[in-house]
Amino acid sequence: MAYRTYTPQPQDGRHPAGQPGPEQGGAQHRPVRVRPGFGLRGPRRERHVLTAEELNALSLPVGDDGVLVGVDPQHQPAVIGLFRPSAYEVVLVGGVWTAQLLALRAAATGARVAVETGRPQVWAPMAQAAGGGQPCVTVHQVGRVGPQGPSVSAPVLVVRDLGARPARSRLSAGPWQTVLTLLPYLGPNAQRVLGTADLVGIQRISPQEAELVGRTMNLTEADVAALPSMGDNVTLWATRTRRQFVMTAPADAEAQLLGAPRRVD
Repeated sequence: MAYRTYTPQPQDGRHPAGQPGPEQGGAQHRPVRVRPGFGLRGPRRERHVLTAEELNALSLPVGDDGVLVGVDPQHQPAVIGLFRPSAYEVVLVGGVWTAQLLALRAAATGARVAVETGRPQVWAPMAQAAGGGQPCVTVHQVGRVGPQGPSVSAPVLVVRDLGARPARSRLSAGPWQTVLTLLPYLGPNAQRVLGTADLVGIQRISPQEAELVGRTMNLTEADVAALPSMGDNVTLWATRTRRQFVMTAPADAEAQLLGAPRRVD
């Protein structure tokens, strides 16, 4: 702890009254204790104190980090963490409406979206409207998607809308670059595509397709039975160990751009 001596001096140079100067043979003053790094005391405030009962009632709404895809059966937000420091493959067996909504919401989080498609006229209006004029969503012909340069501050979502039999892509998933493959229905190589996916979204499909998905994704009999009768805005999101039905409702701006939810385009 540092110490120093301090003798107050008036502005006119005289010693304070009642204190002898050096010519009077006055003694040294007691050292004044100084706390380094601390200035004058600020105004005193009452402490913020909670009782045990009040502390138990205190809660903070903390959820997952990712893209909001809808609400679960308990009407709680359902969020998918699309962007990760490792490769992430997503397959959506469903309609282009849901894929476009996911692309819009991914762009709203600050990600860039690159769409590889054989039907650019379907994606062009959404791409032009997204980002308020900024090129955050780009549309590419089949096989024409170049390196996107993803990073933790600029993640990338690559959407592949190539029908039921998509060719292998030259642009694969990687750190901070997620690939979303859209399948309108299950084709001959569906089992391979589903088997390599980290996350699968299934919208309404036929009973035969539901049986195939059930075997590949280890779904319960109740889940398989529900797939052929789901509404246009319902998706079953599943991994090998977890599954969740999600209902998606567009915001007003999304509904104006994309229209109402639909399974078949």
